[in-house]
Amino acid sequence: MGERAIRWGVLGTGGIAAVFTEDLLALPDHEVVAVGSRAEGTARAFADRYGVARAHGSYAALAADAGVDVVYVATPHPLHREPAALCLEAGRAVLVEKPFTTSVADAAALAALARERNLFAMEAMWTRFNPLVRRGYALAADGAIGEVTAVYADFSIAPAYDPANRLWDADLAGGALFDLGCYALSFTWPLLGAPDTVRSVTAPAPTGVDANTGILLGYDSGALALLHCGLRGDSPHTATVVGTRGRLEFAAPFYRPGALTLVRTGAEPETFTTELPGHGYGYQAREVARCLRAGLTESPLMPLDETVAILATIEAVRAQAGAG
Repeated sequence: MGERAIRWGVLGTGGIAAVFTEDLLALPDHEVVAVGSRAEGTARAFADRYGVARAHGSYAALAADAGVDVVYVATPHPLHREPAALCLEAGRAVLVEKPFTTSVADAAALAALARERNLFAMEAMWTRFNPLVRRGYALAADGAIGEVTAVYADFSIAPAYDPANRLWDADLAGGALFDLGCYALSFTWPLLGAPDTVRSVTAPAPTGVDANTGILLGYDSGALALLHCGLRGDSPHTATVVGTRGRLEFAAPFYRPGALTLVRTGAEPETFTTELPGHGYGYQAREVARCLRAGLTESPLMPLDETVAILATIEAVRAQAGAG
């Protein structure tokens, strides 16, 4: 692939497809060359809005577009597996919006298909690629705060209750866990790995989706993670990593922080900041480009096995809530 621009296809035309496309268009070595929707008119409107050359009236037509290097799958949560599989079967690499799928079985099947076809696939967990999150992970790995003993992260919002809205609709995999809790879980993973125990308490909405969930992850090392996601109140959206010799404080919103403070025992706090371009999605696009150019079929920063393992934890939480 060399150093030529990475040619993107966008599958889906909703809000997340729009903001990711806007960030792609701001990158000098990326091109959005095609968009696909279930309706040609919708695809054409999106293409006209963003100056995309080709508008396809079906997902299959986009998957078959030989001028596309990688497809960004931006459909609603329950509709990730089939379009992503369609693209992989047609020989296209995929970046699949988080959560990768809504079940471990579907995620494992997609991972197996990507490996069988020797094609790149990754979950679009954009937090993993934020430069301050990466810096925090590096500081923790280098022992800057000693041994990590606890992770705290919260992501709760307060949307109006509307059973017809995607967030509250069980048929569309609504609820806080898939939309918000996955951020806290994925944030924690590089710091502590897979938990040895999972405990949770969930308050359901009238539609049955999880509306307020607390998660306690336990580790044989003695470390803990306390995570919260919800739809019943706007929380601080911060994260803290505690160690035996200090802590890391990620400013709100922790999933896209603009500031990180290192507090070491006996030393003055150090704060690191960065200017985040656009919506903050460009970093994951750059990682996709790096992997494609290097011939990698998975990103070491968001490997497929880790995506599957995080979904297994989500399933465990949902099972404890009676929604598994």
